[in-house]
Amino acid sequence: MTKTILLATTALLLTAGAASAQTPGEQQAAPQADAAQQGVLIFAPDFFADQRPNSALDMVNRIPGFAVVDGDGSRGFEGSVGNILVNGSRPASKNDTGSAVLGRTLAAQVERIELVRGGAPGIDMQGFAVVVNVITRSESSRQSILTANATIFGGGQDLYGGSYQFTAREGERTWGVTLSDGMSMSDANGEGPIIRRDANGAVIRQEDFFNDQYGGGTSIRGNFATPLFGGKIDLTARYGVNDYYSINLQTSPTVRRENLYEEDGSSGEFGVVYTRPLGTRLNLETRFIHQFNEFDNLSTSRTRVGGVDSPEQRFIADGNASETIARALLRFERSSALTFEGGGEVAYNMLEIQQAFTVGGVAVPLPSASVKVEETRGEVFGKATWRVRPTLTVEGGLRVEASTITQSGDAEQEKSFFFPKPRVLATWTPMPNNQFRFRFERELGQLDFGDFAASSDLDEENVLGGNADLEPEQRWITEATYERRFWTDGIVSVGLRHDEIVDAIDVIPLDGGLSAVGNIGDGTLDQLAVNVLVPMDRYGFTGGRLGFRNTWNHTEVTDPTTGETRGISGVRPSQATFTIAQDINSWKLQWGGAYITKLSQTSYDPDQTSGFRGADYFEVWAEYKPTATLSLRAQLNVWDDFEVQRTVFADRTQARPVAFVENRYIDPRTFVSLRLRKTF
Repeated sequence: MTKTILLATTALLLTAGAASAQTPGEQQAAPQADAAQQGVLIFAPDFFADQRPNSALDMVNRIPGFAVVDGDGSRGFEGSVGNILVNGSRPASKNDTGSAVLGRTLAAQVERIELVRGGAPGIDMQGFAVVVNVITRSESSRQSILTANATIFGGGQDLYGGSYQFTAREGERTWGVTLSDGMSMSDANGEGPIIRRDANGAVIRQEDFFNDQYGGGTSIRGNFATPLFGGKIDLTARYGVNDYYSINLQTSPTVRRENLYEEDGSSGEFGVVYTRPLGTRLNLETRFIHQFNEFDNLSTSRTRVGGVDSPEQRFIADGNASETIARALLRFERSSALTFEGGGEVAYNMLEIQQAFTVGGVAVPLPSASVKVEETRGEVFGKATWRVRPTLTVEGGLRVEASTITQSGDAEQEKSFFFPKPRVLATWTPMPNNQFRFRFERELGQLDFGDFAASSDLDEENVLGGNADLEPEQRWITEATYERRFWTDGIVSVGLRHDEIVDAIDVIPLDGGLSAVGNIGDGTLDQLAVNVLVPMDRYGFTGGRLGFRNTWNHTEVTDPTTGETRGISGVRPSQATFTIAQDINSWKLQWGGAYITKLSQTSYDPDQTSGFRGADYFEVWAEYKPTATLSLRAQLNVWDDFEVQRTVFADRTQARPVAFVENRYIDPRTFVSLRLRKTF
């Protein structure tokens, strides 16, 4: 019923947008469609004047219907980076994300922003239906950005951080340095009762629960770009250290259960991009990326009941990982309407890890406790982007991937894979402000090397073994989207998607009562995505915007233990978000808020089903910009209700009788985030 109402609302807004498309007198500079093709919208700096942006990231975040994606961090470059380009190219390193580059670029340095929808000649979409291309000015400049951050929790660990960014430009040459002290946290920290009931609903345990998670990292990054041998070279390098801590306590007058986790690590990277025209219509882009990290983790679980200590459980892991990528791309512009691209990529990835699990000092054997996983992978790709006419663009491409994964240590195994990955993307703009997009693609999931080794979740009394037989998950994706823009910065988009999943990755049973991440057979995903943003000036809410977005997901797969159809672990069925925002120019103030009605997520294991359910999540923020170079922002987050449920089964038979059901009723901590940013 809810979905029907929302779709009816969407239809109403589409009609309203069409009816008012010719209404004159907009107060804000409207984006302009590229004269050659309707799929590209150009946003000049005047469009953002009312928002008083300090950085290029402030500007991009205000583009209607666009959400920044920095990439998923998966191995390789092709298909794993984000949807932000700067002067037609992505950053030199995967971890120097598009949002990070824009965050250190002052708004005054932006000449224009291109919103590319569905593809355009000369633009590497990397599988995204929509990307932004930020074009910067070339005049000489010096700029610094100083930021201070604080997050204050009610009853929890307060966090503080900041950064200093310096960038200089002399014509086509730029250089800079970034010093950062970051922080990480969980918005589900809190306390409340934890109740365990048997299969008949009788309470067998009731205790008080408390948890807190926090961490941070300190890093330095340098960037340098300059013309070289008729082309341009971009270099970046970074090194940082990080830590993270977690505590979970369950207590009563006679009981104390303590689960602790701590992690220390370091990481670094080096990236270089060289671009050079080889002719009037032929361009070369080459990349080299190397990144590494080292980590040391410790999980402990201690229990005292009636003054008697149970044997301590300890799970220790330390290791290192690295990735090296070399990539080359040739782009040939046959005409202003037709572009061909081709290239290749080779990569070497490695994870080496040693782990140990003890109970009361006695070692417990684990499958694949100490392993080294190596992958050598090669990929060749080609694509063509054809603007059939100004209103229709078609992109077709094929990537072919071959890889070999070798595992040594406690398990010796080698597997080779070969996968062709075709993609077709079509964009049709039959009339201004109306666009249809269609995508058909085969995607290949990347294996998490950590799944080849053992792992633990002592808080949920769960230890996972490693799985040497993992194979990549494959998806055949069919996706269609309709987008309608109206009233300068209003938008309605509706997307439908269907995935046919081959070798879905979830959790499988192992001998000895253990479990592991593994392939559980074929499955499906059906998705409906809706995004609505409505400017409210004409209704008396000057500078105001109301928004709604949600993605409904329905997944199906066959459970490897029961043989029954269920959802795929970790996929949220829905997370509806309502937003409100307003620019009050006379006060030099912006404010806004978001409300999530409810959200949930479930994970499936041969021995238990676990998940969380949250409701009534509120976020309210305000940002004051007294001058063009100073910004003060405050944000309040309130979560009214959060529950974690775990159903543990007595055995692994198909019937799986329930041993107990455990509920954590957490009252998440309210927290306030503060930010002071000064540019000079």
